Amino acid sequence: MLEDLRQKIDEIDDGIVDLYLKRMAISKEIAEQKNKDGKGVANSKREKEVLNRVTEKVEDDLKGYTKQVFETLFETSKAYQLRYIDGSSPARDKIAEVLSRGVAEFPVKANVACQGIDGAYSNIACEKLFTLSNIMYFKNFEGVFSAVEKGLCKYGVLPIENSIAGSVNAVYDLMKEHNFHIVRSIKLRIQHSLLAKRGVKLEGVKEIISHEQAINQCKPFLKTLGDNVKITTCANTAIAAKMVAESDRMDIACICSKECMGIYDLECLKSNIQSADNNYTRFICISKNLEIFEGADRISIMMTVSHEAGRLNKILNKFSTLNLNLTKLESRPLENTSFEFMFYFDFEANVQDKQVLNLIGELDNEAQDFIFLGSYSEVK
Repeated sequence: MLEDLRQKIDEIDDGIVDLYLKRMAISKEIAEQKNKDGKGVANSKREKEVLNRVTEKVEDDLKGYTKQVFETLFETSKAYQLRYIDGSSPARDKIAEVLSRGVAEFPVKANVACQGIDGAYSNIACEKLFTLSNIMYFKNFEGVFSAVEKGLCKYGVLPIENSIAGSVNAVYDLMKEHNFHIVRSIKLRIQHSLLAKRGVKLEGVKEIISHEQAINQCKPFLKTLGDNVKITTCANTAIAAKMVAESDRMDIACICSKECMGIYDLECLKSNIQSADNNYTRFICISKNLEIFEGADRISIMMTVSHEAGRLNKILNKFSTLNLNLTKLESRPLENTSFEFMFYFDFEANVQDKQVLNLIGELDNEAQDFIFLGSYSEVK
């Protein structure tokens, strides 16, 4: 009995495939006509008319399922049409204009702005991104953006997320505020060491200084030192190293990168004291102008998504239909709004692919706010 029913389903599925192929052939013709007329892919009015018509033909308990099937059909059809339509939007047109000038190699040498001082993890990331770099240091992230905006530095290097602590939301907010772009990123493994002046012994340490995040990432090790060791926070791990180096005391130590040993003439009391071996921080390199370099295979965007049932799912379907791998999806509520969110998307794609470029144009046209953060590659 079950096999008979499955055979009937197979026959129906074969019929659906035949009809689907006919529908997609007509979709191609529609796309070519839209391209001639200068029209975009999306037509929400037409989609609503079709949904109303087809759901009238089914019982109430199937209306929701029917709606979902046809919405998926719409998305696959629109994704297919993206191959044949030269869409237009502010973001798409800007990207196309940059690509028309040619894609160059990533620069070997540059003036770069970083937060912190010598030995900070931002400093290490910068030196891995550029073969030669003239680094200017600033106290905070705002200072890095300001330096690039005013032309003091061509690029800026900033932390964007940590595998343990999560996203650095302040940097995302500044990216949106200043309308900057990502040109490259690097995933840096964070390995903390306990450093002190030469001659200091671990059992003689009475105070440890570091950034709050580094302290939190080394809590299990710090507990082994007992309750008599004072823990003090400061603005940066490298600043902690400098404070220890400049102090007259022989009973203090700092948690920082091992690179600080040579910079501040310190000695390592204990290496790799972080609690997790998979502690990574992703840093981005930003520029004021949109630049796309050779090997760019990752795209970052921000966009608002209206507060309605299924809206985010429709957007995700666009990526799935084009077989684009989302590597990050995160939301943040927008200030002074009721249930409105800004979503951050990272996905693997080549912006020189026409379908990808047209997808960006489609998202740009559909969203109330859309920000193209950049097309870039990540240094491993």
